Amino acid sequence: MIKLQVIGNLGRDCTVNTVNGRTVINFSVAHTEKFKDSNSGETKSRTTWIECAYWTDRTAIAPYLKKGQIVYVEGTPDTRLYQTQDGTSKSSLTLRISNVQLLGSRSSTEEGGTHAASNGTHAPEVAASPDFESNDDLPF
Repeated sequence: MIKLQVIGNLGRDCTVNTVNGRTVINFSVAHTEKFKDSNSGETKSRTTWIECAYWTDRTAIAPYLKKGQIVYVEGTPDTRLYQTQDGTSKSSLTLRISNVQLLGSRSSTEEGGTHAASNGTHAPEVAASPDFESNDDLPF
């Protein structure tokens, strides 16, 4: 099994769709890594974009998945082969999400906070994993 973990910023607001009767939340995460160029010694950055698909009926997290939101996601890579209009074979990589957690927003971390949504309101910490079930009967 291959498991990938990414912390980054959402590149766009999520979309919620229904495919073959199942609900999927789609979004993209950008992870930026800073490094020193070995030739010039100057600091450079490299951004990797990860397309994410979260197959779940628990869509309560969707309103919080807004552009700029910092998230932690984990899941397994899912490759898809397809042909372009000119007949060329291509492949794409999507992260099939098993867990997503809100960490804050770009504007809130710049201000020193960690849990404010981009509109200035406070977003709850939400762990939305497919095996999570709310149980109000817990003794603690």
